[in-house]
Amino acid sequence: MNTHALDTFPNTEQASALETASAWWLTALDRIERTTVADPAIRVLQRGIRALPLGEVRDLLRGRPLGHPVHPVLVQVPIGCWLSAAVLDVVPGGRRAAATLTAVGLAGVAPAAVAGWVDWADLPPEQARVGLAHAVTNVAAVACYAASLTARLRSRSTKGRMWSFGGLAAVAVSGALGGHVAYRRAVGAHPAT
Repeated sequence: MNTHALDTFPNTEQASALETASAWWLTALDRIERTTVADPAIRVLQRGIRALPLGEVRDLLRGRPLGHPVHPVLVQVPIGCWLSAAVLDVVPGGRRAAATLTAVGLAGVAPAAVAGWVDWADLPPEQARVGLAHAVTNVAAVACYAASLTARLRSRSTKGRMWSFGGLAAVAVSGALGGHVAYRRAVGAHPAT
């Protein structure tokens, strides 16, 4: 038997599965970018956000003094807390700390969301469509984590962990959507001046 052929066979399958998943994901993103169904709502929301009397706070929320958007920095709080809570959920004795991290993550959502919406308000249509999908997925994640915290506070730790894992899955999808907008489409860089 050729052991070299056996060693490479799983890698070929893994590469093929990864290529298939990647192609599916990029096709889905392309469809979101080209779908105009939400465009009227997007235009109204963008105009409304741009019309908010934020003054110099708008530049702070967009990260102009830093020379880069502040939204990716702010999302580290909820993502870090929720990922840490998931780790504590799978080790003995971490339930109380996981509940605390879930709550801190929920508290960190508002500043990250406000900065994200301010950035989103200036996106061109294709990126705004993916950005809206990113926001909707974030709402699902926040709902899962709110349900998780509620269950944890009611001493229903198993239910709390399940909601937390669902929220983490939503965060992963949301991060991939946000990453597509920010990095693949190179949106969000602002001059420092």
